[in-house]
Amino acid sequence: MQYEEQRTKKTTSALWITEAYRAELKEGPEPVLNTGDILVRTQWSGISRGTERLVFEGRVPVSETGRMRAPMQEGRFPFPVKYGYSTVGIVEQGPPDLQGRRVFALHPHQDLFAVPLGLTVPVPEDVPPKRAVLAANLETALNAIWDGGCGPGDRIVVVGGGVVGLLTAHLASRIPGTEVTLVDVDPDRRALVEHLGASFATPEDAPSDADIVFHASASAQGLGTALVSAGFEARVVEMSWYGSGAVNVTLGGAFHSQRLQLVSSQVGHLPPSRRARWTTRRRLAAALHLLYDQRLDVLVAEEVPFSALPEALHDILCGDGRGIPPVVAYS
Repeated sequence: MQYEEQRTKKTTSALWITEAYRAELKEGPEPVLNTGDILVRTQWSGISRGTERLVFEGRVPVSETGRMRAPMQEGRFPFPVKYGYSTVGIVEQGPPDLQGRRVFALHPHQDLFAVPLGLTVPVPEDVPPKRAVLAANLETALNAIWDGGCGPGDRIVVVGGGVVGLLTAHLASRIPGTEVTLVDVDPDRRALVEHLGASFATPEDAPSDADIVFHASASAQGLGTALVSAGFEARVVEMSWYGSGAVNVTLGGAFHSQRLQLVSSQVGHLPPSRRARWTTRRRLAAALHLLYDQRLDVLVAEEVPFSALPEALHDILCGDGRGIPPVVAYS
């Protein structure tokens, strides 16, 4: 299908990781639309601190470079690479029913881009575009909830109060009758966690008889807390990804006598329980609809201008890790 060409010349600016701990904006030519592409003008993009930090630091394992590749990534790991997968913008060229509409796209940080229509999902009318950048992280949380097999009335613990952990606790708390506790080392997280519908505890006060535990702290200490929090024959869902780092896990003590299950959850594949009927696009659309809750706006309260992103990225990704990363605002 050929879309009507706009007469104004367009150039692009995109964020590239050029070497470890260094990023810059690079100018590019006007995007070329291939058959089935749409042209999107970016309004907001989201930063996934865990994954993007590994890319920023050059810690993507050689064995995982193929699986870690983002859908519209350019360049190769480790550097230079254009990376990211959480963007919301307005369709400037595309099918008539989409022009002028907001879409979520699996695309790196870039102000104007062409993308296959199938890699985008319209943003629901009741979800503000700024909040919609959470869709990729909420999709990860939704996949983990499926992997955990949560049900009504379960006692659920989430270890790690980053954005993915907070969204996992938020989703779990919406299952009828669940008791959800988020465990984090930072007591200042309490108000945020309670705002999102869960209870809060520090590691020393973590529950010890959970039906399901989700680990999202990306630390050996957090994984240890998750194992201690699990009840008899409970499932511990490991959501963290450590890149090329090694993790010391204590599998002595009660691990075997409690008959614990330690399972991985990764958003690249649908869980077996959904694989026959769901697609990744259907899952992403479901995640976008689950963002209707205005309480989630606390997770997108801070902003950084796109023009300032290269200078700000080190502090965002490699700081103390306790704050919620800002969303990127495009003029």
